[in-house]
Amino acid sequence: MPIKSIKYLSNSLSSGLQIVAFVVLLTGCSFDNEAESQKIKNPNIVLIFVDDMGYGDVGVYNKDSKIPTPHIDGLAVEGIRFMDAHAPGALCHPSRYGLLTGRYPYRTDTSVWPNEPVIEEGRMTIASLLRSEGYWTAMVGKWHLGFDESHTTDPSASADSPSGANTGAAYRQYDQDHPLKGGPYDRGFDSFFGIRASTDIPPYFYIRDDKIVSPPTDKVHDNFSGGIWTNIQGAFWREGGIAPDLELIDVMPRFTEESIKIIEEHDFKNPDQPLFLYVSYPSPHTPWLPTEEFEGVSGAGMYGDFMAMADAEIGKILSAIEQANMSEETLVIFTSDNGPVWYEKDIERFGHDSVGGLRGMKGDAYEGGHRMPFIVRWPGVVDADAITHQTISFTDMLATFADITGTELPVDAGEDSFSILPVLSGSQPESEAIRPPVVVTVGRGMRSIQDGTWKLIDGLGSGGFTSPAYIEPGPEDPEGQLYNLEEDLAETNNLWHDHPEEADRLLQLLNEYDQKERSRP
Repeated sequence: MPIKSIKYLSNSLSSGLQIVAFVVLLTGCSFDNEAESQKIKNPNIVLIFVDDMGYGDVGVYNKDSKIPTPHIDGLAVEGIRFMDAHAPGALCHPSRYGLLTGRYPYRTDTSVWPNEPVIEEGRMTIASLLRSEGYWTAMVGKWHLGFDESHTTDPSASADSPSGANTGAAYRQYDQDHPLKGGPYDRGFDSFFGIRASTDIPPYFYIRDDKIVSPPTDKVHDNFSGGIWTNIQGAFWREGGIAPDLELIDVMPRFTEESIKIIEEHDFKNPDQPLFLYVSYPSPHTPWLPTEEFEGVSGAGMYGDFMAMADAEIGKILSAIEQANMSEETLVIFTSDNGPVWYEKDIERFGHDSVGGLRGMKGDAYEGGHRMPFIVRWPGVVDADAITHQTISFTDMLATFADITGTELPVDAGEDSFSILPVLSGSQPESEAIRPPVVVTVGRGMRSIQDGTWKLIDGLGSGGFTSPAYIEPGPEDPEGQLYNLEEDLAETNNLWHDHPEEADRLLQLLNEYDQKERSRP
């Protein structure tokens, strides 16, 4: 029997009828309530995905945050907060690959970005799954999973940016009439409006479906913020081609406008289809470009102001859902792709801890690199102002959406995906894990694996942006890192030598995941 129907019954029927409802549930029968059943089975789904935001930026996750986030906080008050949700990768494209495919990103070659599609042709995504179940699937925003760019020409040798990112693609010549294959339009989305990657990675141009809106015929010079900021903070962007119709400061508001238009027009254009809208904001990733309205509204400098602006844009989307009378039948998910670029000097200067007491930042195997705010609002199913400490991964969205739509995942899809629907409905005991330990991919070939209590990192160092990124172990050094997160969430005490049995257990699990090429049974 549908979860939502059960909740309504328990709230409205007399105790005698509740017993009848319980017997009906046990016998596998259901009441004749097709409309209510359809509502729970196929809710509209709006997935809002921001970029480079920290666990401690959002007020409901960090009471000491100096960034106003009233709309995200309000979403949490109306829904459930996951306190132990993890990106499958601590960087942009690995995280997005895991979210969309239900697979850990180390199972594929993510290094083919930007010149080739990272998601293999024919692989099931959350969009293709939902489209097969009758959804209209739309994406707005940052893709960052590559297109087939074999038709483009590169008149210059590849150039390296000061931050070490290869920007050879910045000088490619793009043909406006030639489709960009391998992107969202070919991976399950009925419509797409967005950009190739981040708004600091050229070339800069908009794409609608699989066509370039206007080619990057102009050129923008690089901008390094200087001052207290490193090269990958502040109003930072790289030199390259830019389309005449794109201004970097306008990108986030433009994506909001496109998202609202989809929401407003959905019932008219697709009256018989539920909506899946994936809004992938390229902010608060650099360049930090708050508009004048938001300058100085936070206590965390340009970054905080830009994050406050992102919250306001999210508020506009939530308002559009309300205005379209879709709130009661819409599942809203909010999270971020990975941790922030926020150094110790930033904490000292502003008194704002973007990771909320965790260790590390973007790119790191430490919790600050991949433990993310994860909020779900689903009226009638998810209890308001709820909190769960279940350990989950973004890879779990594919199995969850399959569960919601009553779809059985094929063996060759969502190999690392587990449904969190029982957590959302409140039927999963908090004391019982919803899934096996989660794996996170970081740099230098390093990974972490954790089960909520114990966490192993299969190397020394952060693996990412925090120095040292890698330490070659000496004869007396541990091979990796082991932390008890229940006692040491800040990961200060490496217990590798103290608890070899836990290290062996997690290493063996990693090996099993590798050998079976899946973690889902």
